[in-house]
Parts: sequence; C-alpha cells; structure tokens
Amino acid sequence: MKQKIIYIIILLILTVSFGGCQSGQENELLLTGQEEERKEDTFEEEVSGADSQENPVIYVQVSGAVAKPGVYELEAGSRIFQALELAGGATEEADTRSLNQAEILEDGQMVYILDAEEAAAQELLPKQEDDGRINLNTATETELMTLPGIGAAKARSILSWREANGSFQCTEDLMKIEGIKDGVFSKIKDSIKVD
Repeated sequence: MKQKIIYIIILLILTVSFGGCQSGQENELLLTGQEEERKEDTFEEEVSGADSQENPVIYVQVSGAVAKPGVYELEAGSRIFQALELAGGATEEADTRSLNQAEILEDGQMVYILDAEEAAAQELLPKQEDDGRINLNTATETELMTLPGIGAAKARSILSWREANGSFQCTEDLMKIEGIKDGVFSKIKDSIKVD
C-alpha cells in the first residue's frame, strides 16, 4: 500500500514537472509572439510617419460663389474638386461649366468660382487676339519666366504681389516689386500688358 502511494506521488511530481516545463515553453512562445507584434507595430508607425513627411501640404484660397470662402490646407497633388468640397461646395448661383475640377492644385493658388452673372459677362467680352504679349494679371510663373531678366524668384515675386494687391492697373505697377526697376522694366515693357 505504501508503495502504491509512493508511486502515485512520484507520478504526480513528474506530471507537474513536465506540465510546468511545457507551460514555460508556451509562455516563452507567447512572449516571442508579442515581441514580434510590437516590432511590426513600431515598423508600421515608422512607415506611416515617413508617409506623412513625404506628403507635404499646400494652401489654396477658394473664393467666389462657394458656401465657405477661405484658405484651405490640402495634401500636395490635390485637385480643384477637393478644394471646392472643403469650401462647402458651389452655391446655387455658381457657374462651374468652364471650371476644370480635375486640375491639380499648386501651393498658393486661388480658385475663384464665377456666379452665373459673372460667367455671362465674361462670355460677352470680345475675344482678344493673342498679340504675343504676357498679361501680368493672368500669367503663370512659367509664362513670366519667358520674359527677359525674369527668373523664378522674380516671377514668384510678381505672383505674390498680384495675390496681395489684386490686379495690375498698368504695366508700370511692375516696378513696385522689389528687384524690378527701370533697367528690367525697359527690357520687358514691350512684351507685357494688363487687361
């Protein structure tokens, strides 16, 4: 009888010992799996952080016939329809027929939504023949850079002045911009116009 009890006790000890070792291995495997998950989470955070740095933002002014005119922040590469959505959409008076809503936006761009009255007035204007001169009030940075003595920095200065002060009233207004004085103006005065 004593021997049976001793065998049972030894059997129990062995069972507990082997069971304990096994659960230790399971715990070790469980910890290893958790460490792997943490590494994956850290990697995903690093990747998503890198993505946010690779996607710079731009600022675009939306005005005219929109619900909420203002300056909006968008991801670089956004399109006009996305800026229009941020501004609450076009009003009932808006005329978006001539607006290319798929156009990619640039930083500092202004999107003006015409109302029906403005659109009708624009359609009535006589079509002007292209005389080859650059219109200071509508020219892009690239078009301005085709003028003699106007590089990227001066072209951006012209665009900035136009955004801050509105349209040029006469070509001589160009000399109000720092870096554009009589010498530069005399080189380009026959190549520019204002409408």
